[in-house]
Amino acid sequence: MTSFTSNTRDFIQVLSGKLTLMIIGLSLGTATDLNASSDEDAKTVAALDTKYQAAVKSNDAATMDQILADDFVLVNGRGKVSSKADLIESARKKEVTYERQDEESGTQKVRVWGDTAVVTSLLWIKAVQADKPIDYKLWFSDTYVRTPAGWRYVFGQASLPLPRTDSK
Repeated sequence: MTSFTSNTRDFIQVLSGKLTLMIIGLSLGTATDLNASSDEDAKTVAALDTKYQAAVKSNDAATMDQILADDFVLVNGRGKVSSKADLIESARKKEVTYERQDEESGTQKVRVWGDTAVVTSLLWIKAVQADKPIDYKLWFSDTYVRTPAGWRYVFGQASLPLPRTDSK
């Protein structure tokens, strides 16, 4: 019994030491890789979000379909929930004709945590919807997740329109 216990204890100590070294090595490598790729991921997601905003502006349902995850959800400042299908259908029907659907220059910020990225920005929307002109700015947060097929837009949250500050 003593021999078995002693051998088991020695085995566990050796295994524990090897596991500790592996964990430290993997942690250092992973941390370095994440830090090194975080900037590149942020640039990729920033460009993808800008591409998405342009697709919305031009009612480009095909591009929107490529970027949005199948289980995508958008929640606006009034609590209305829209799915990917809702947004694609709206674009196909051209329910909104956009003059502007643009992020305000210098307001876009991308934050990356591993395989998740969040874009925040101030968006200016100027359009006609249901024969009524709309012209407002709002803050949004777009959440992207890295998938085997690349980054996909999975969740959006848009604030209520901001009050106008000019004399228009």
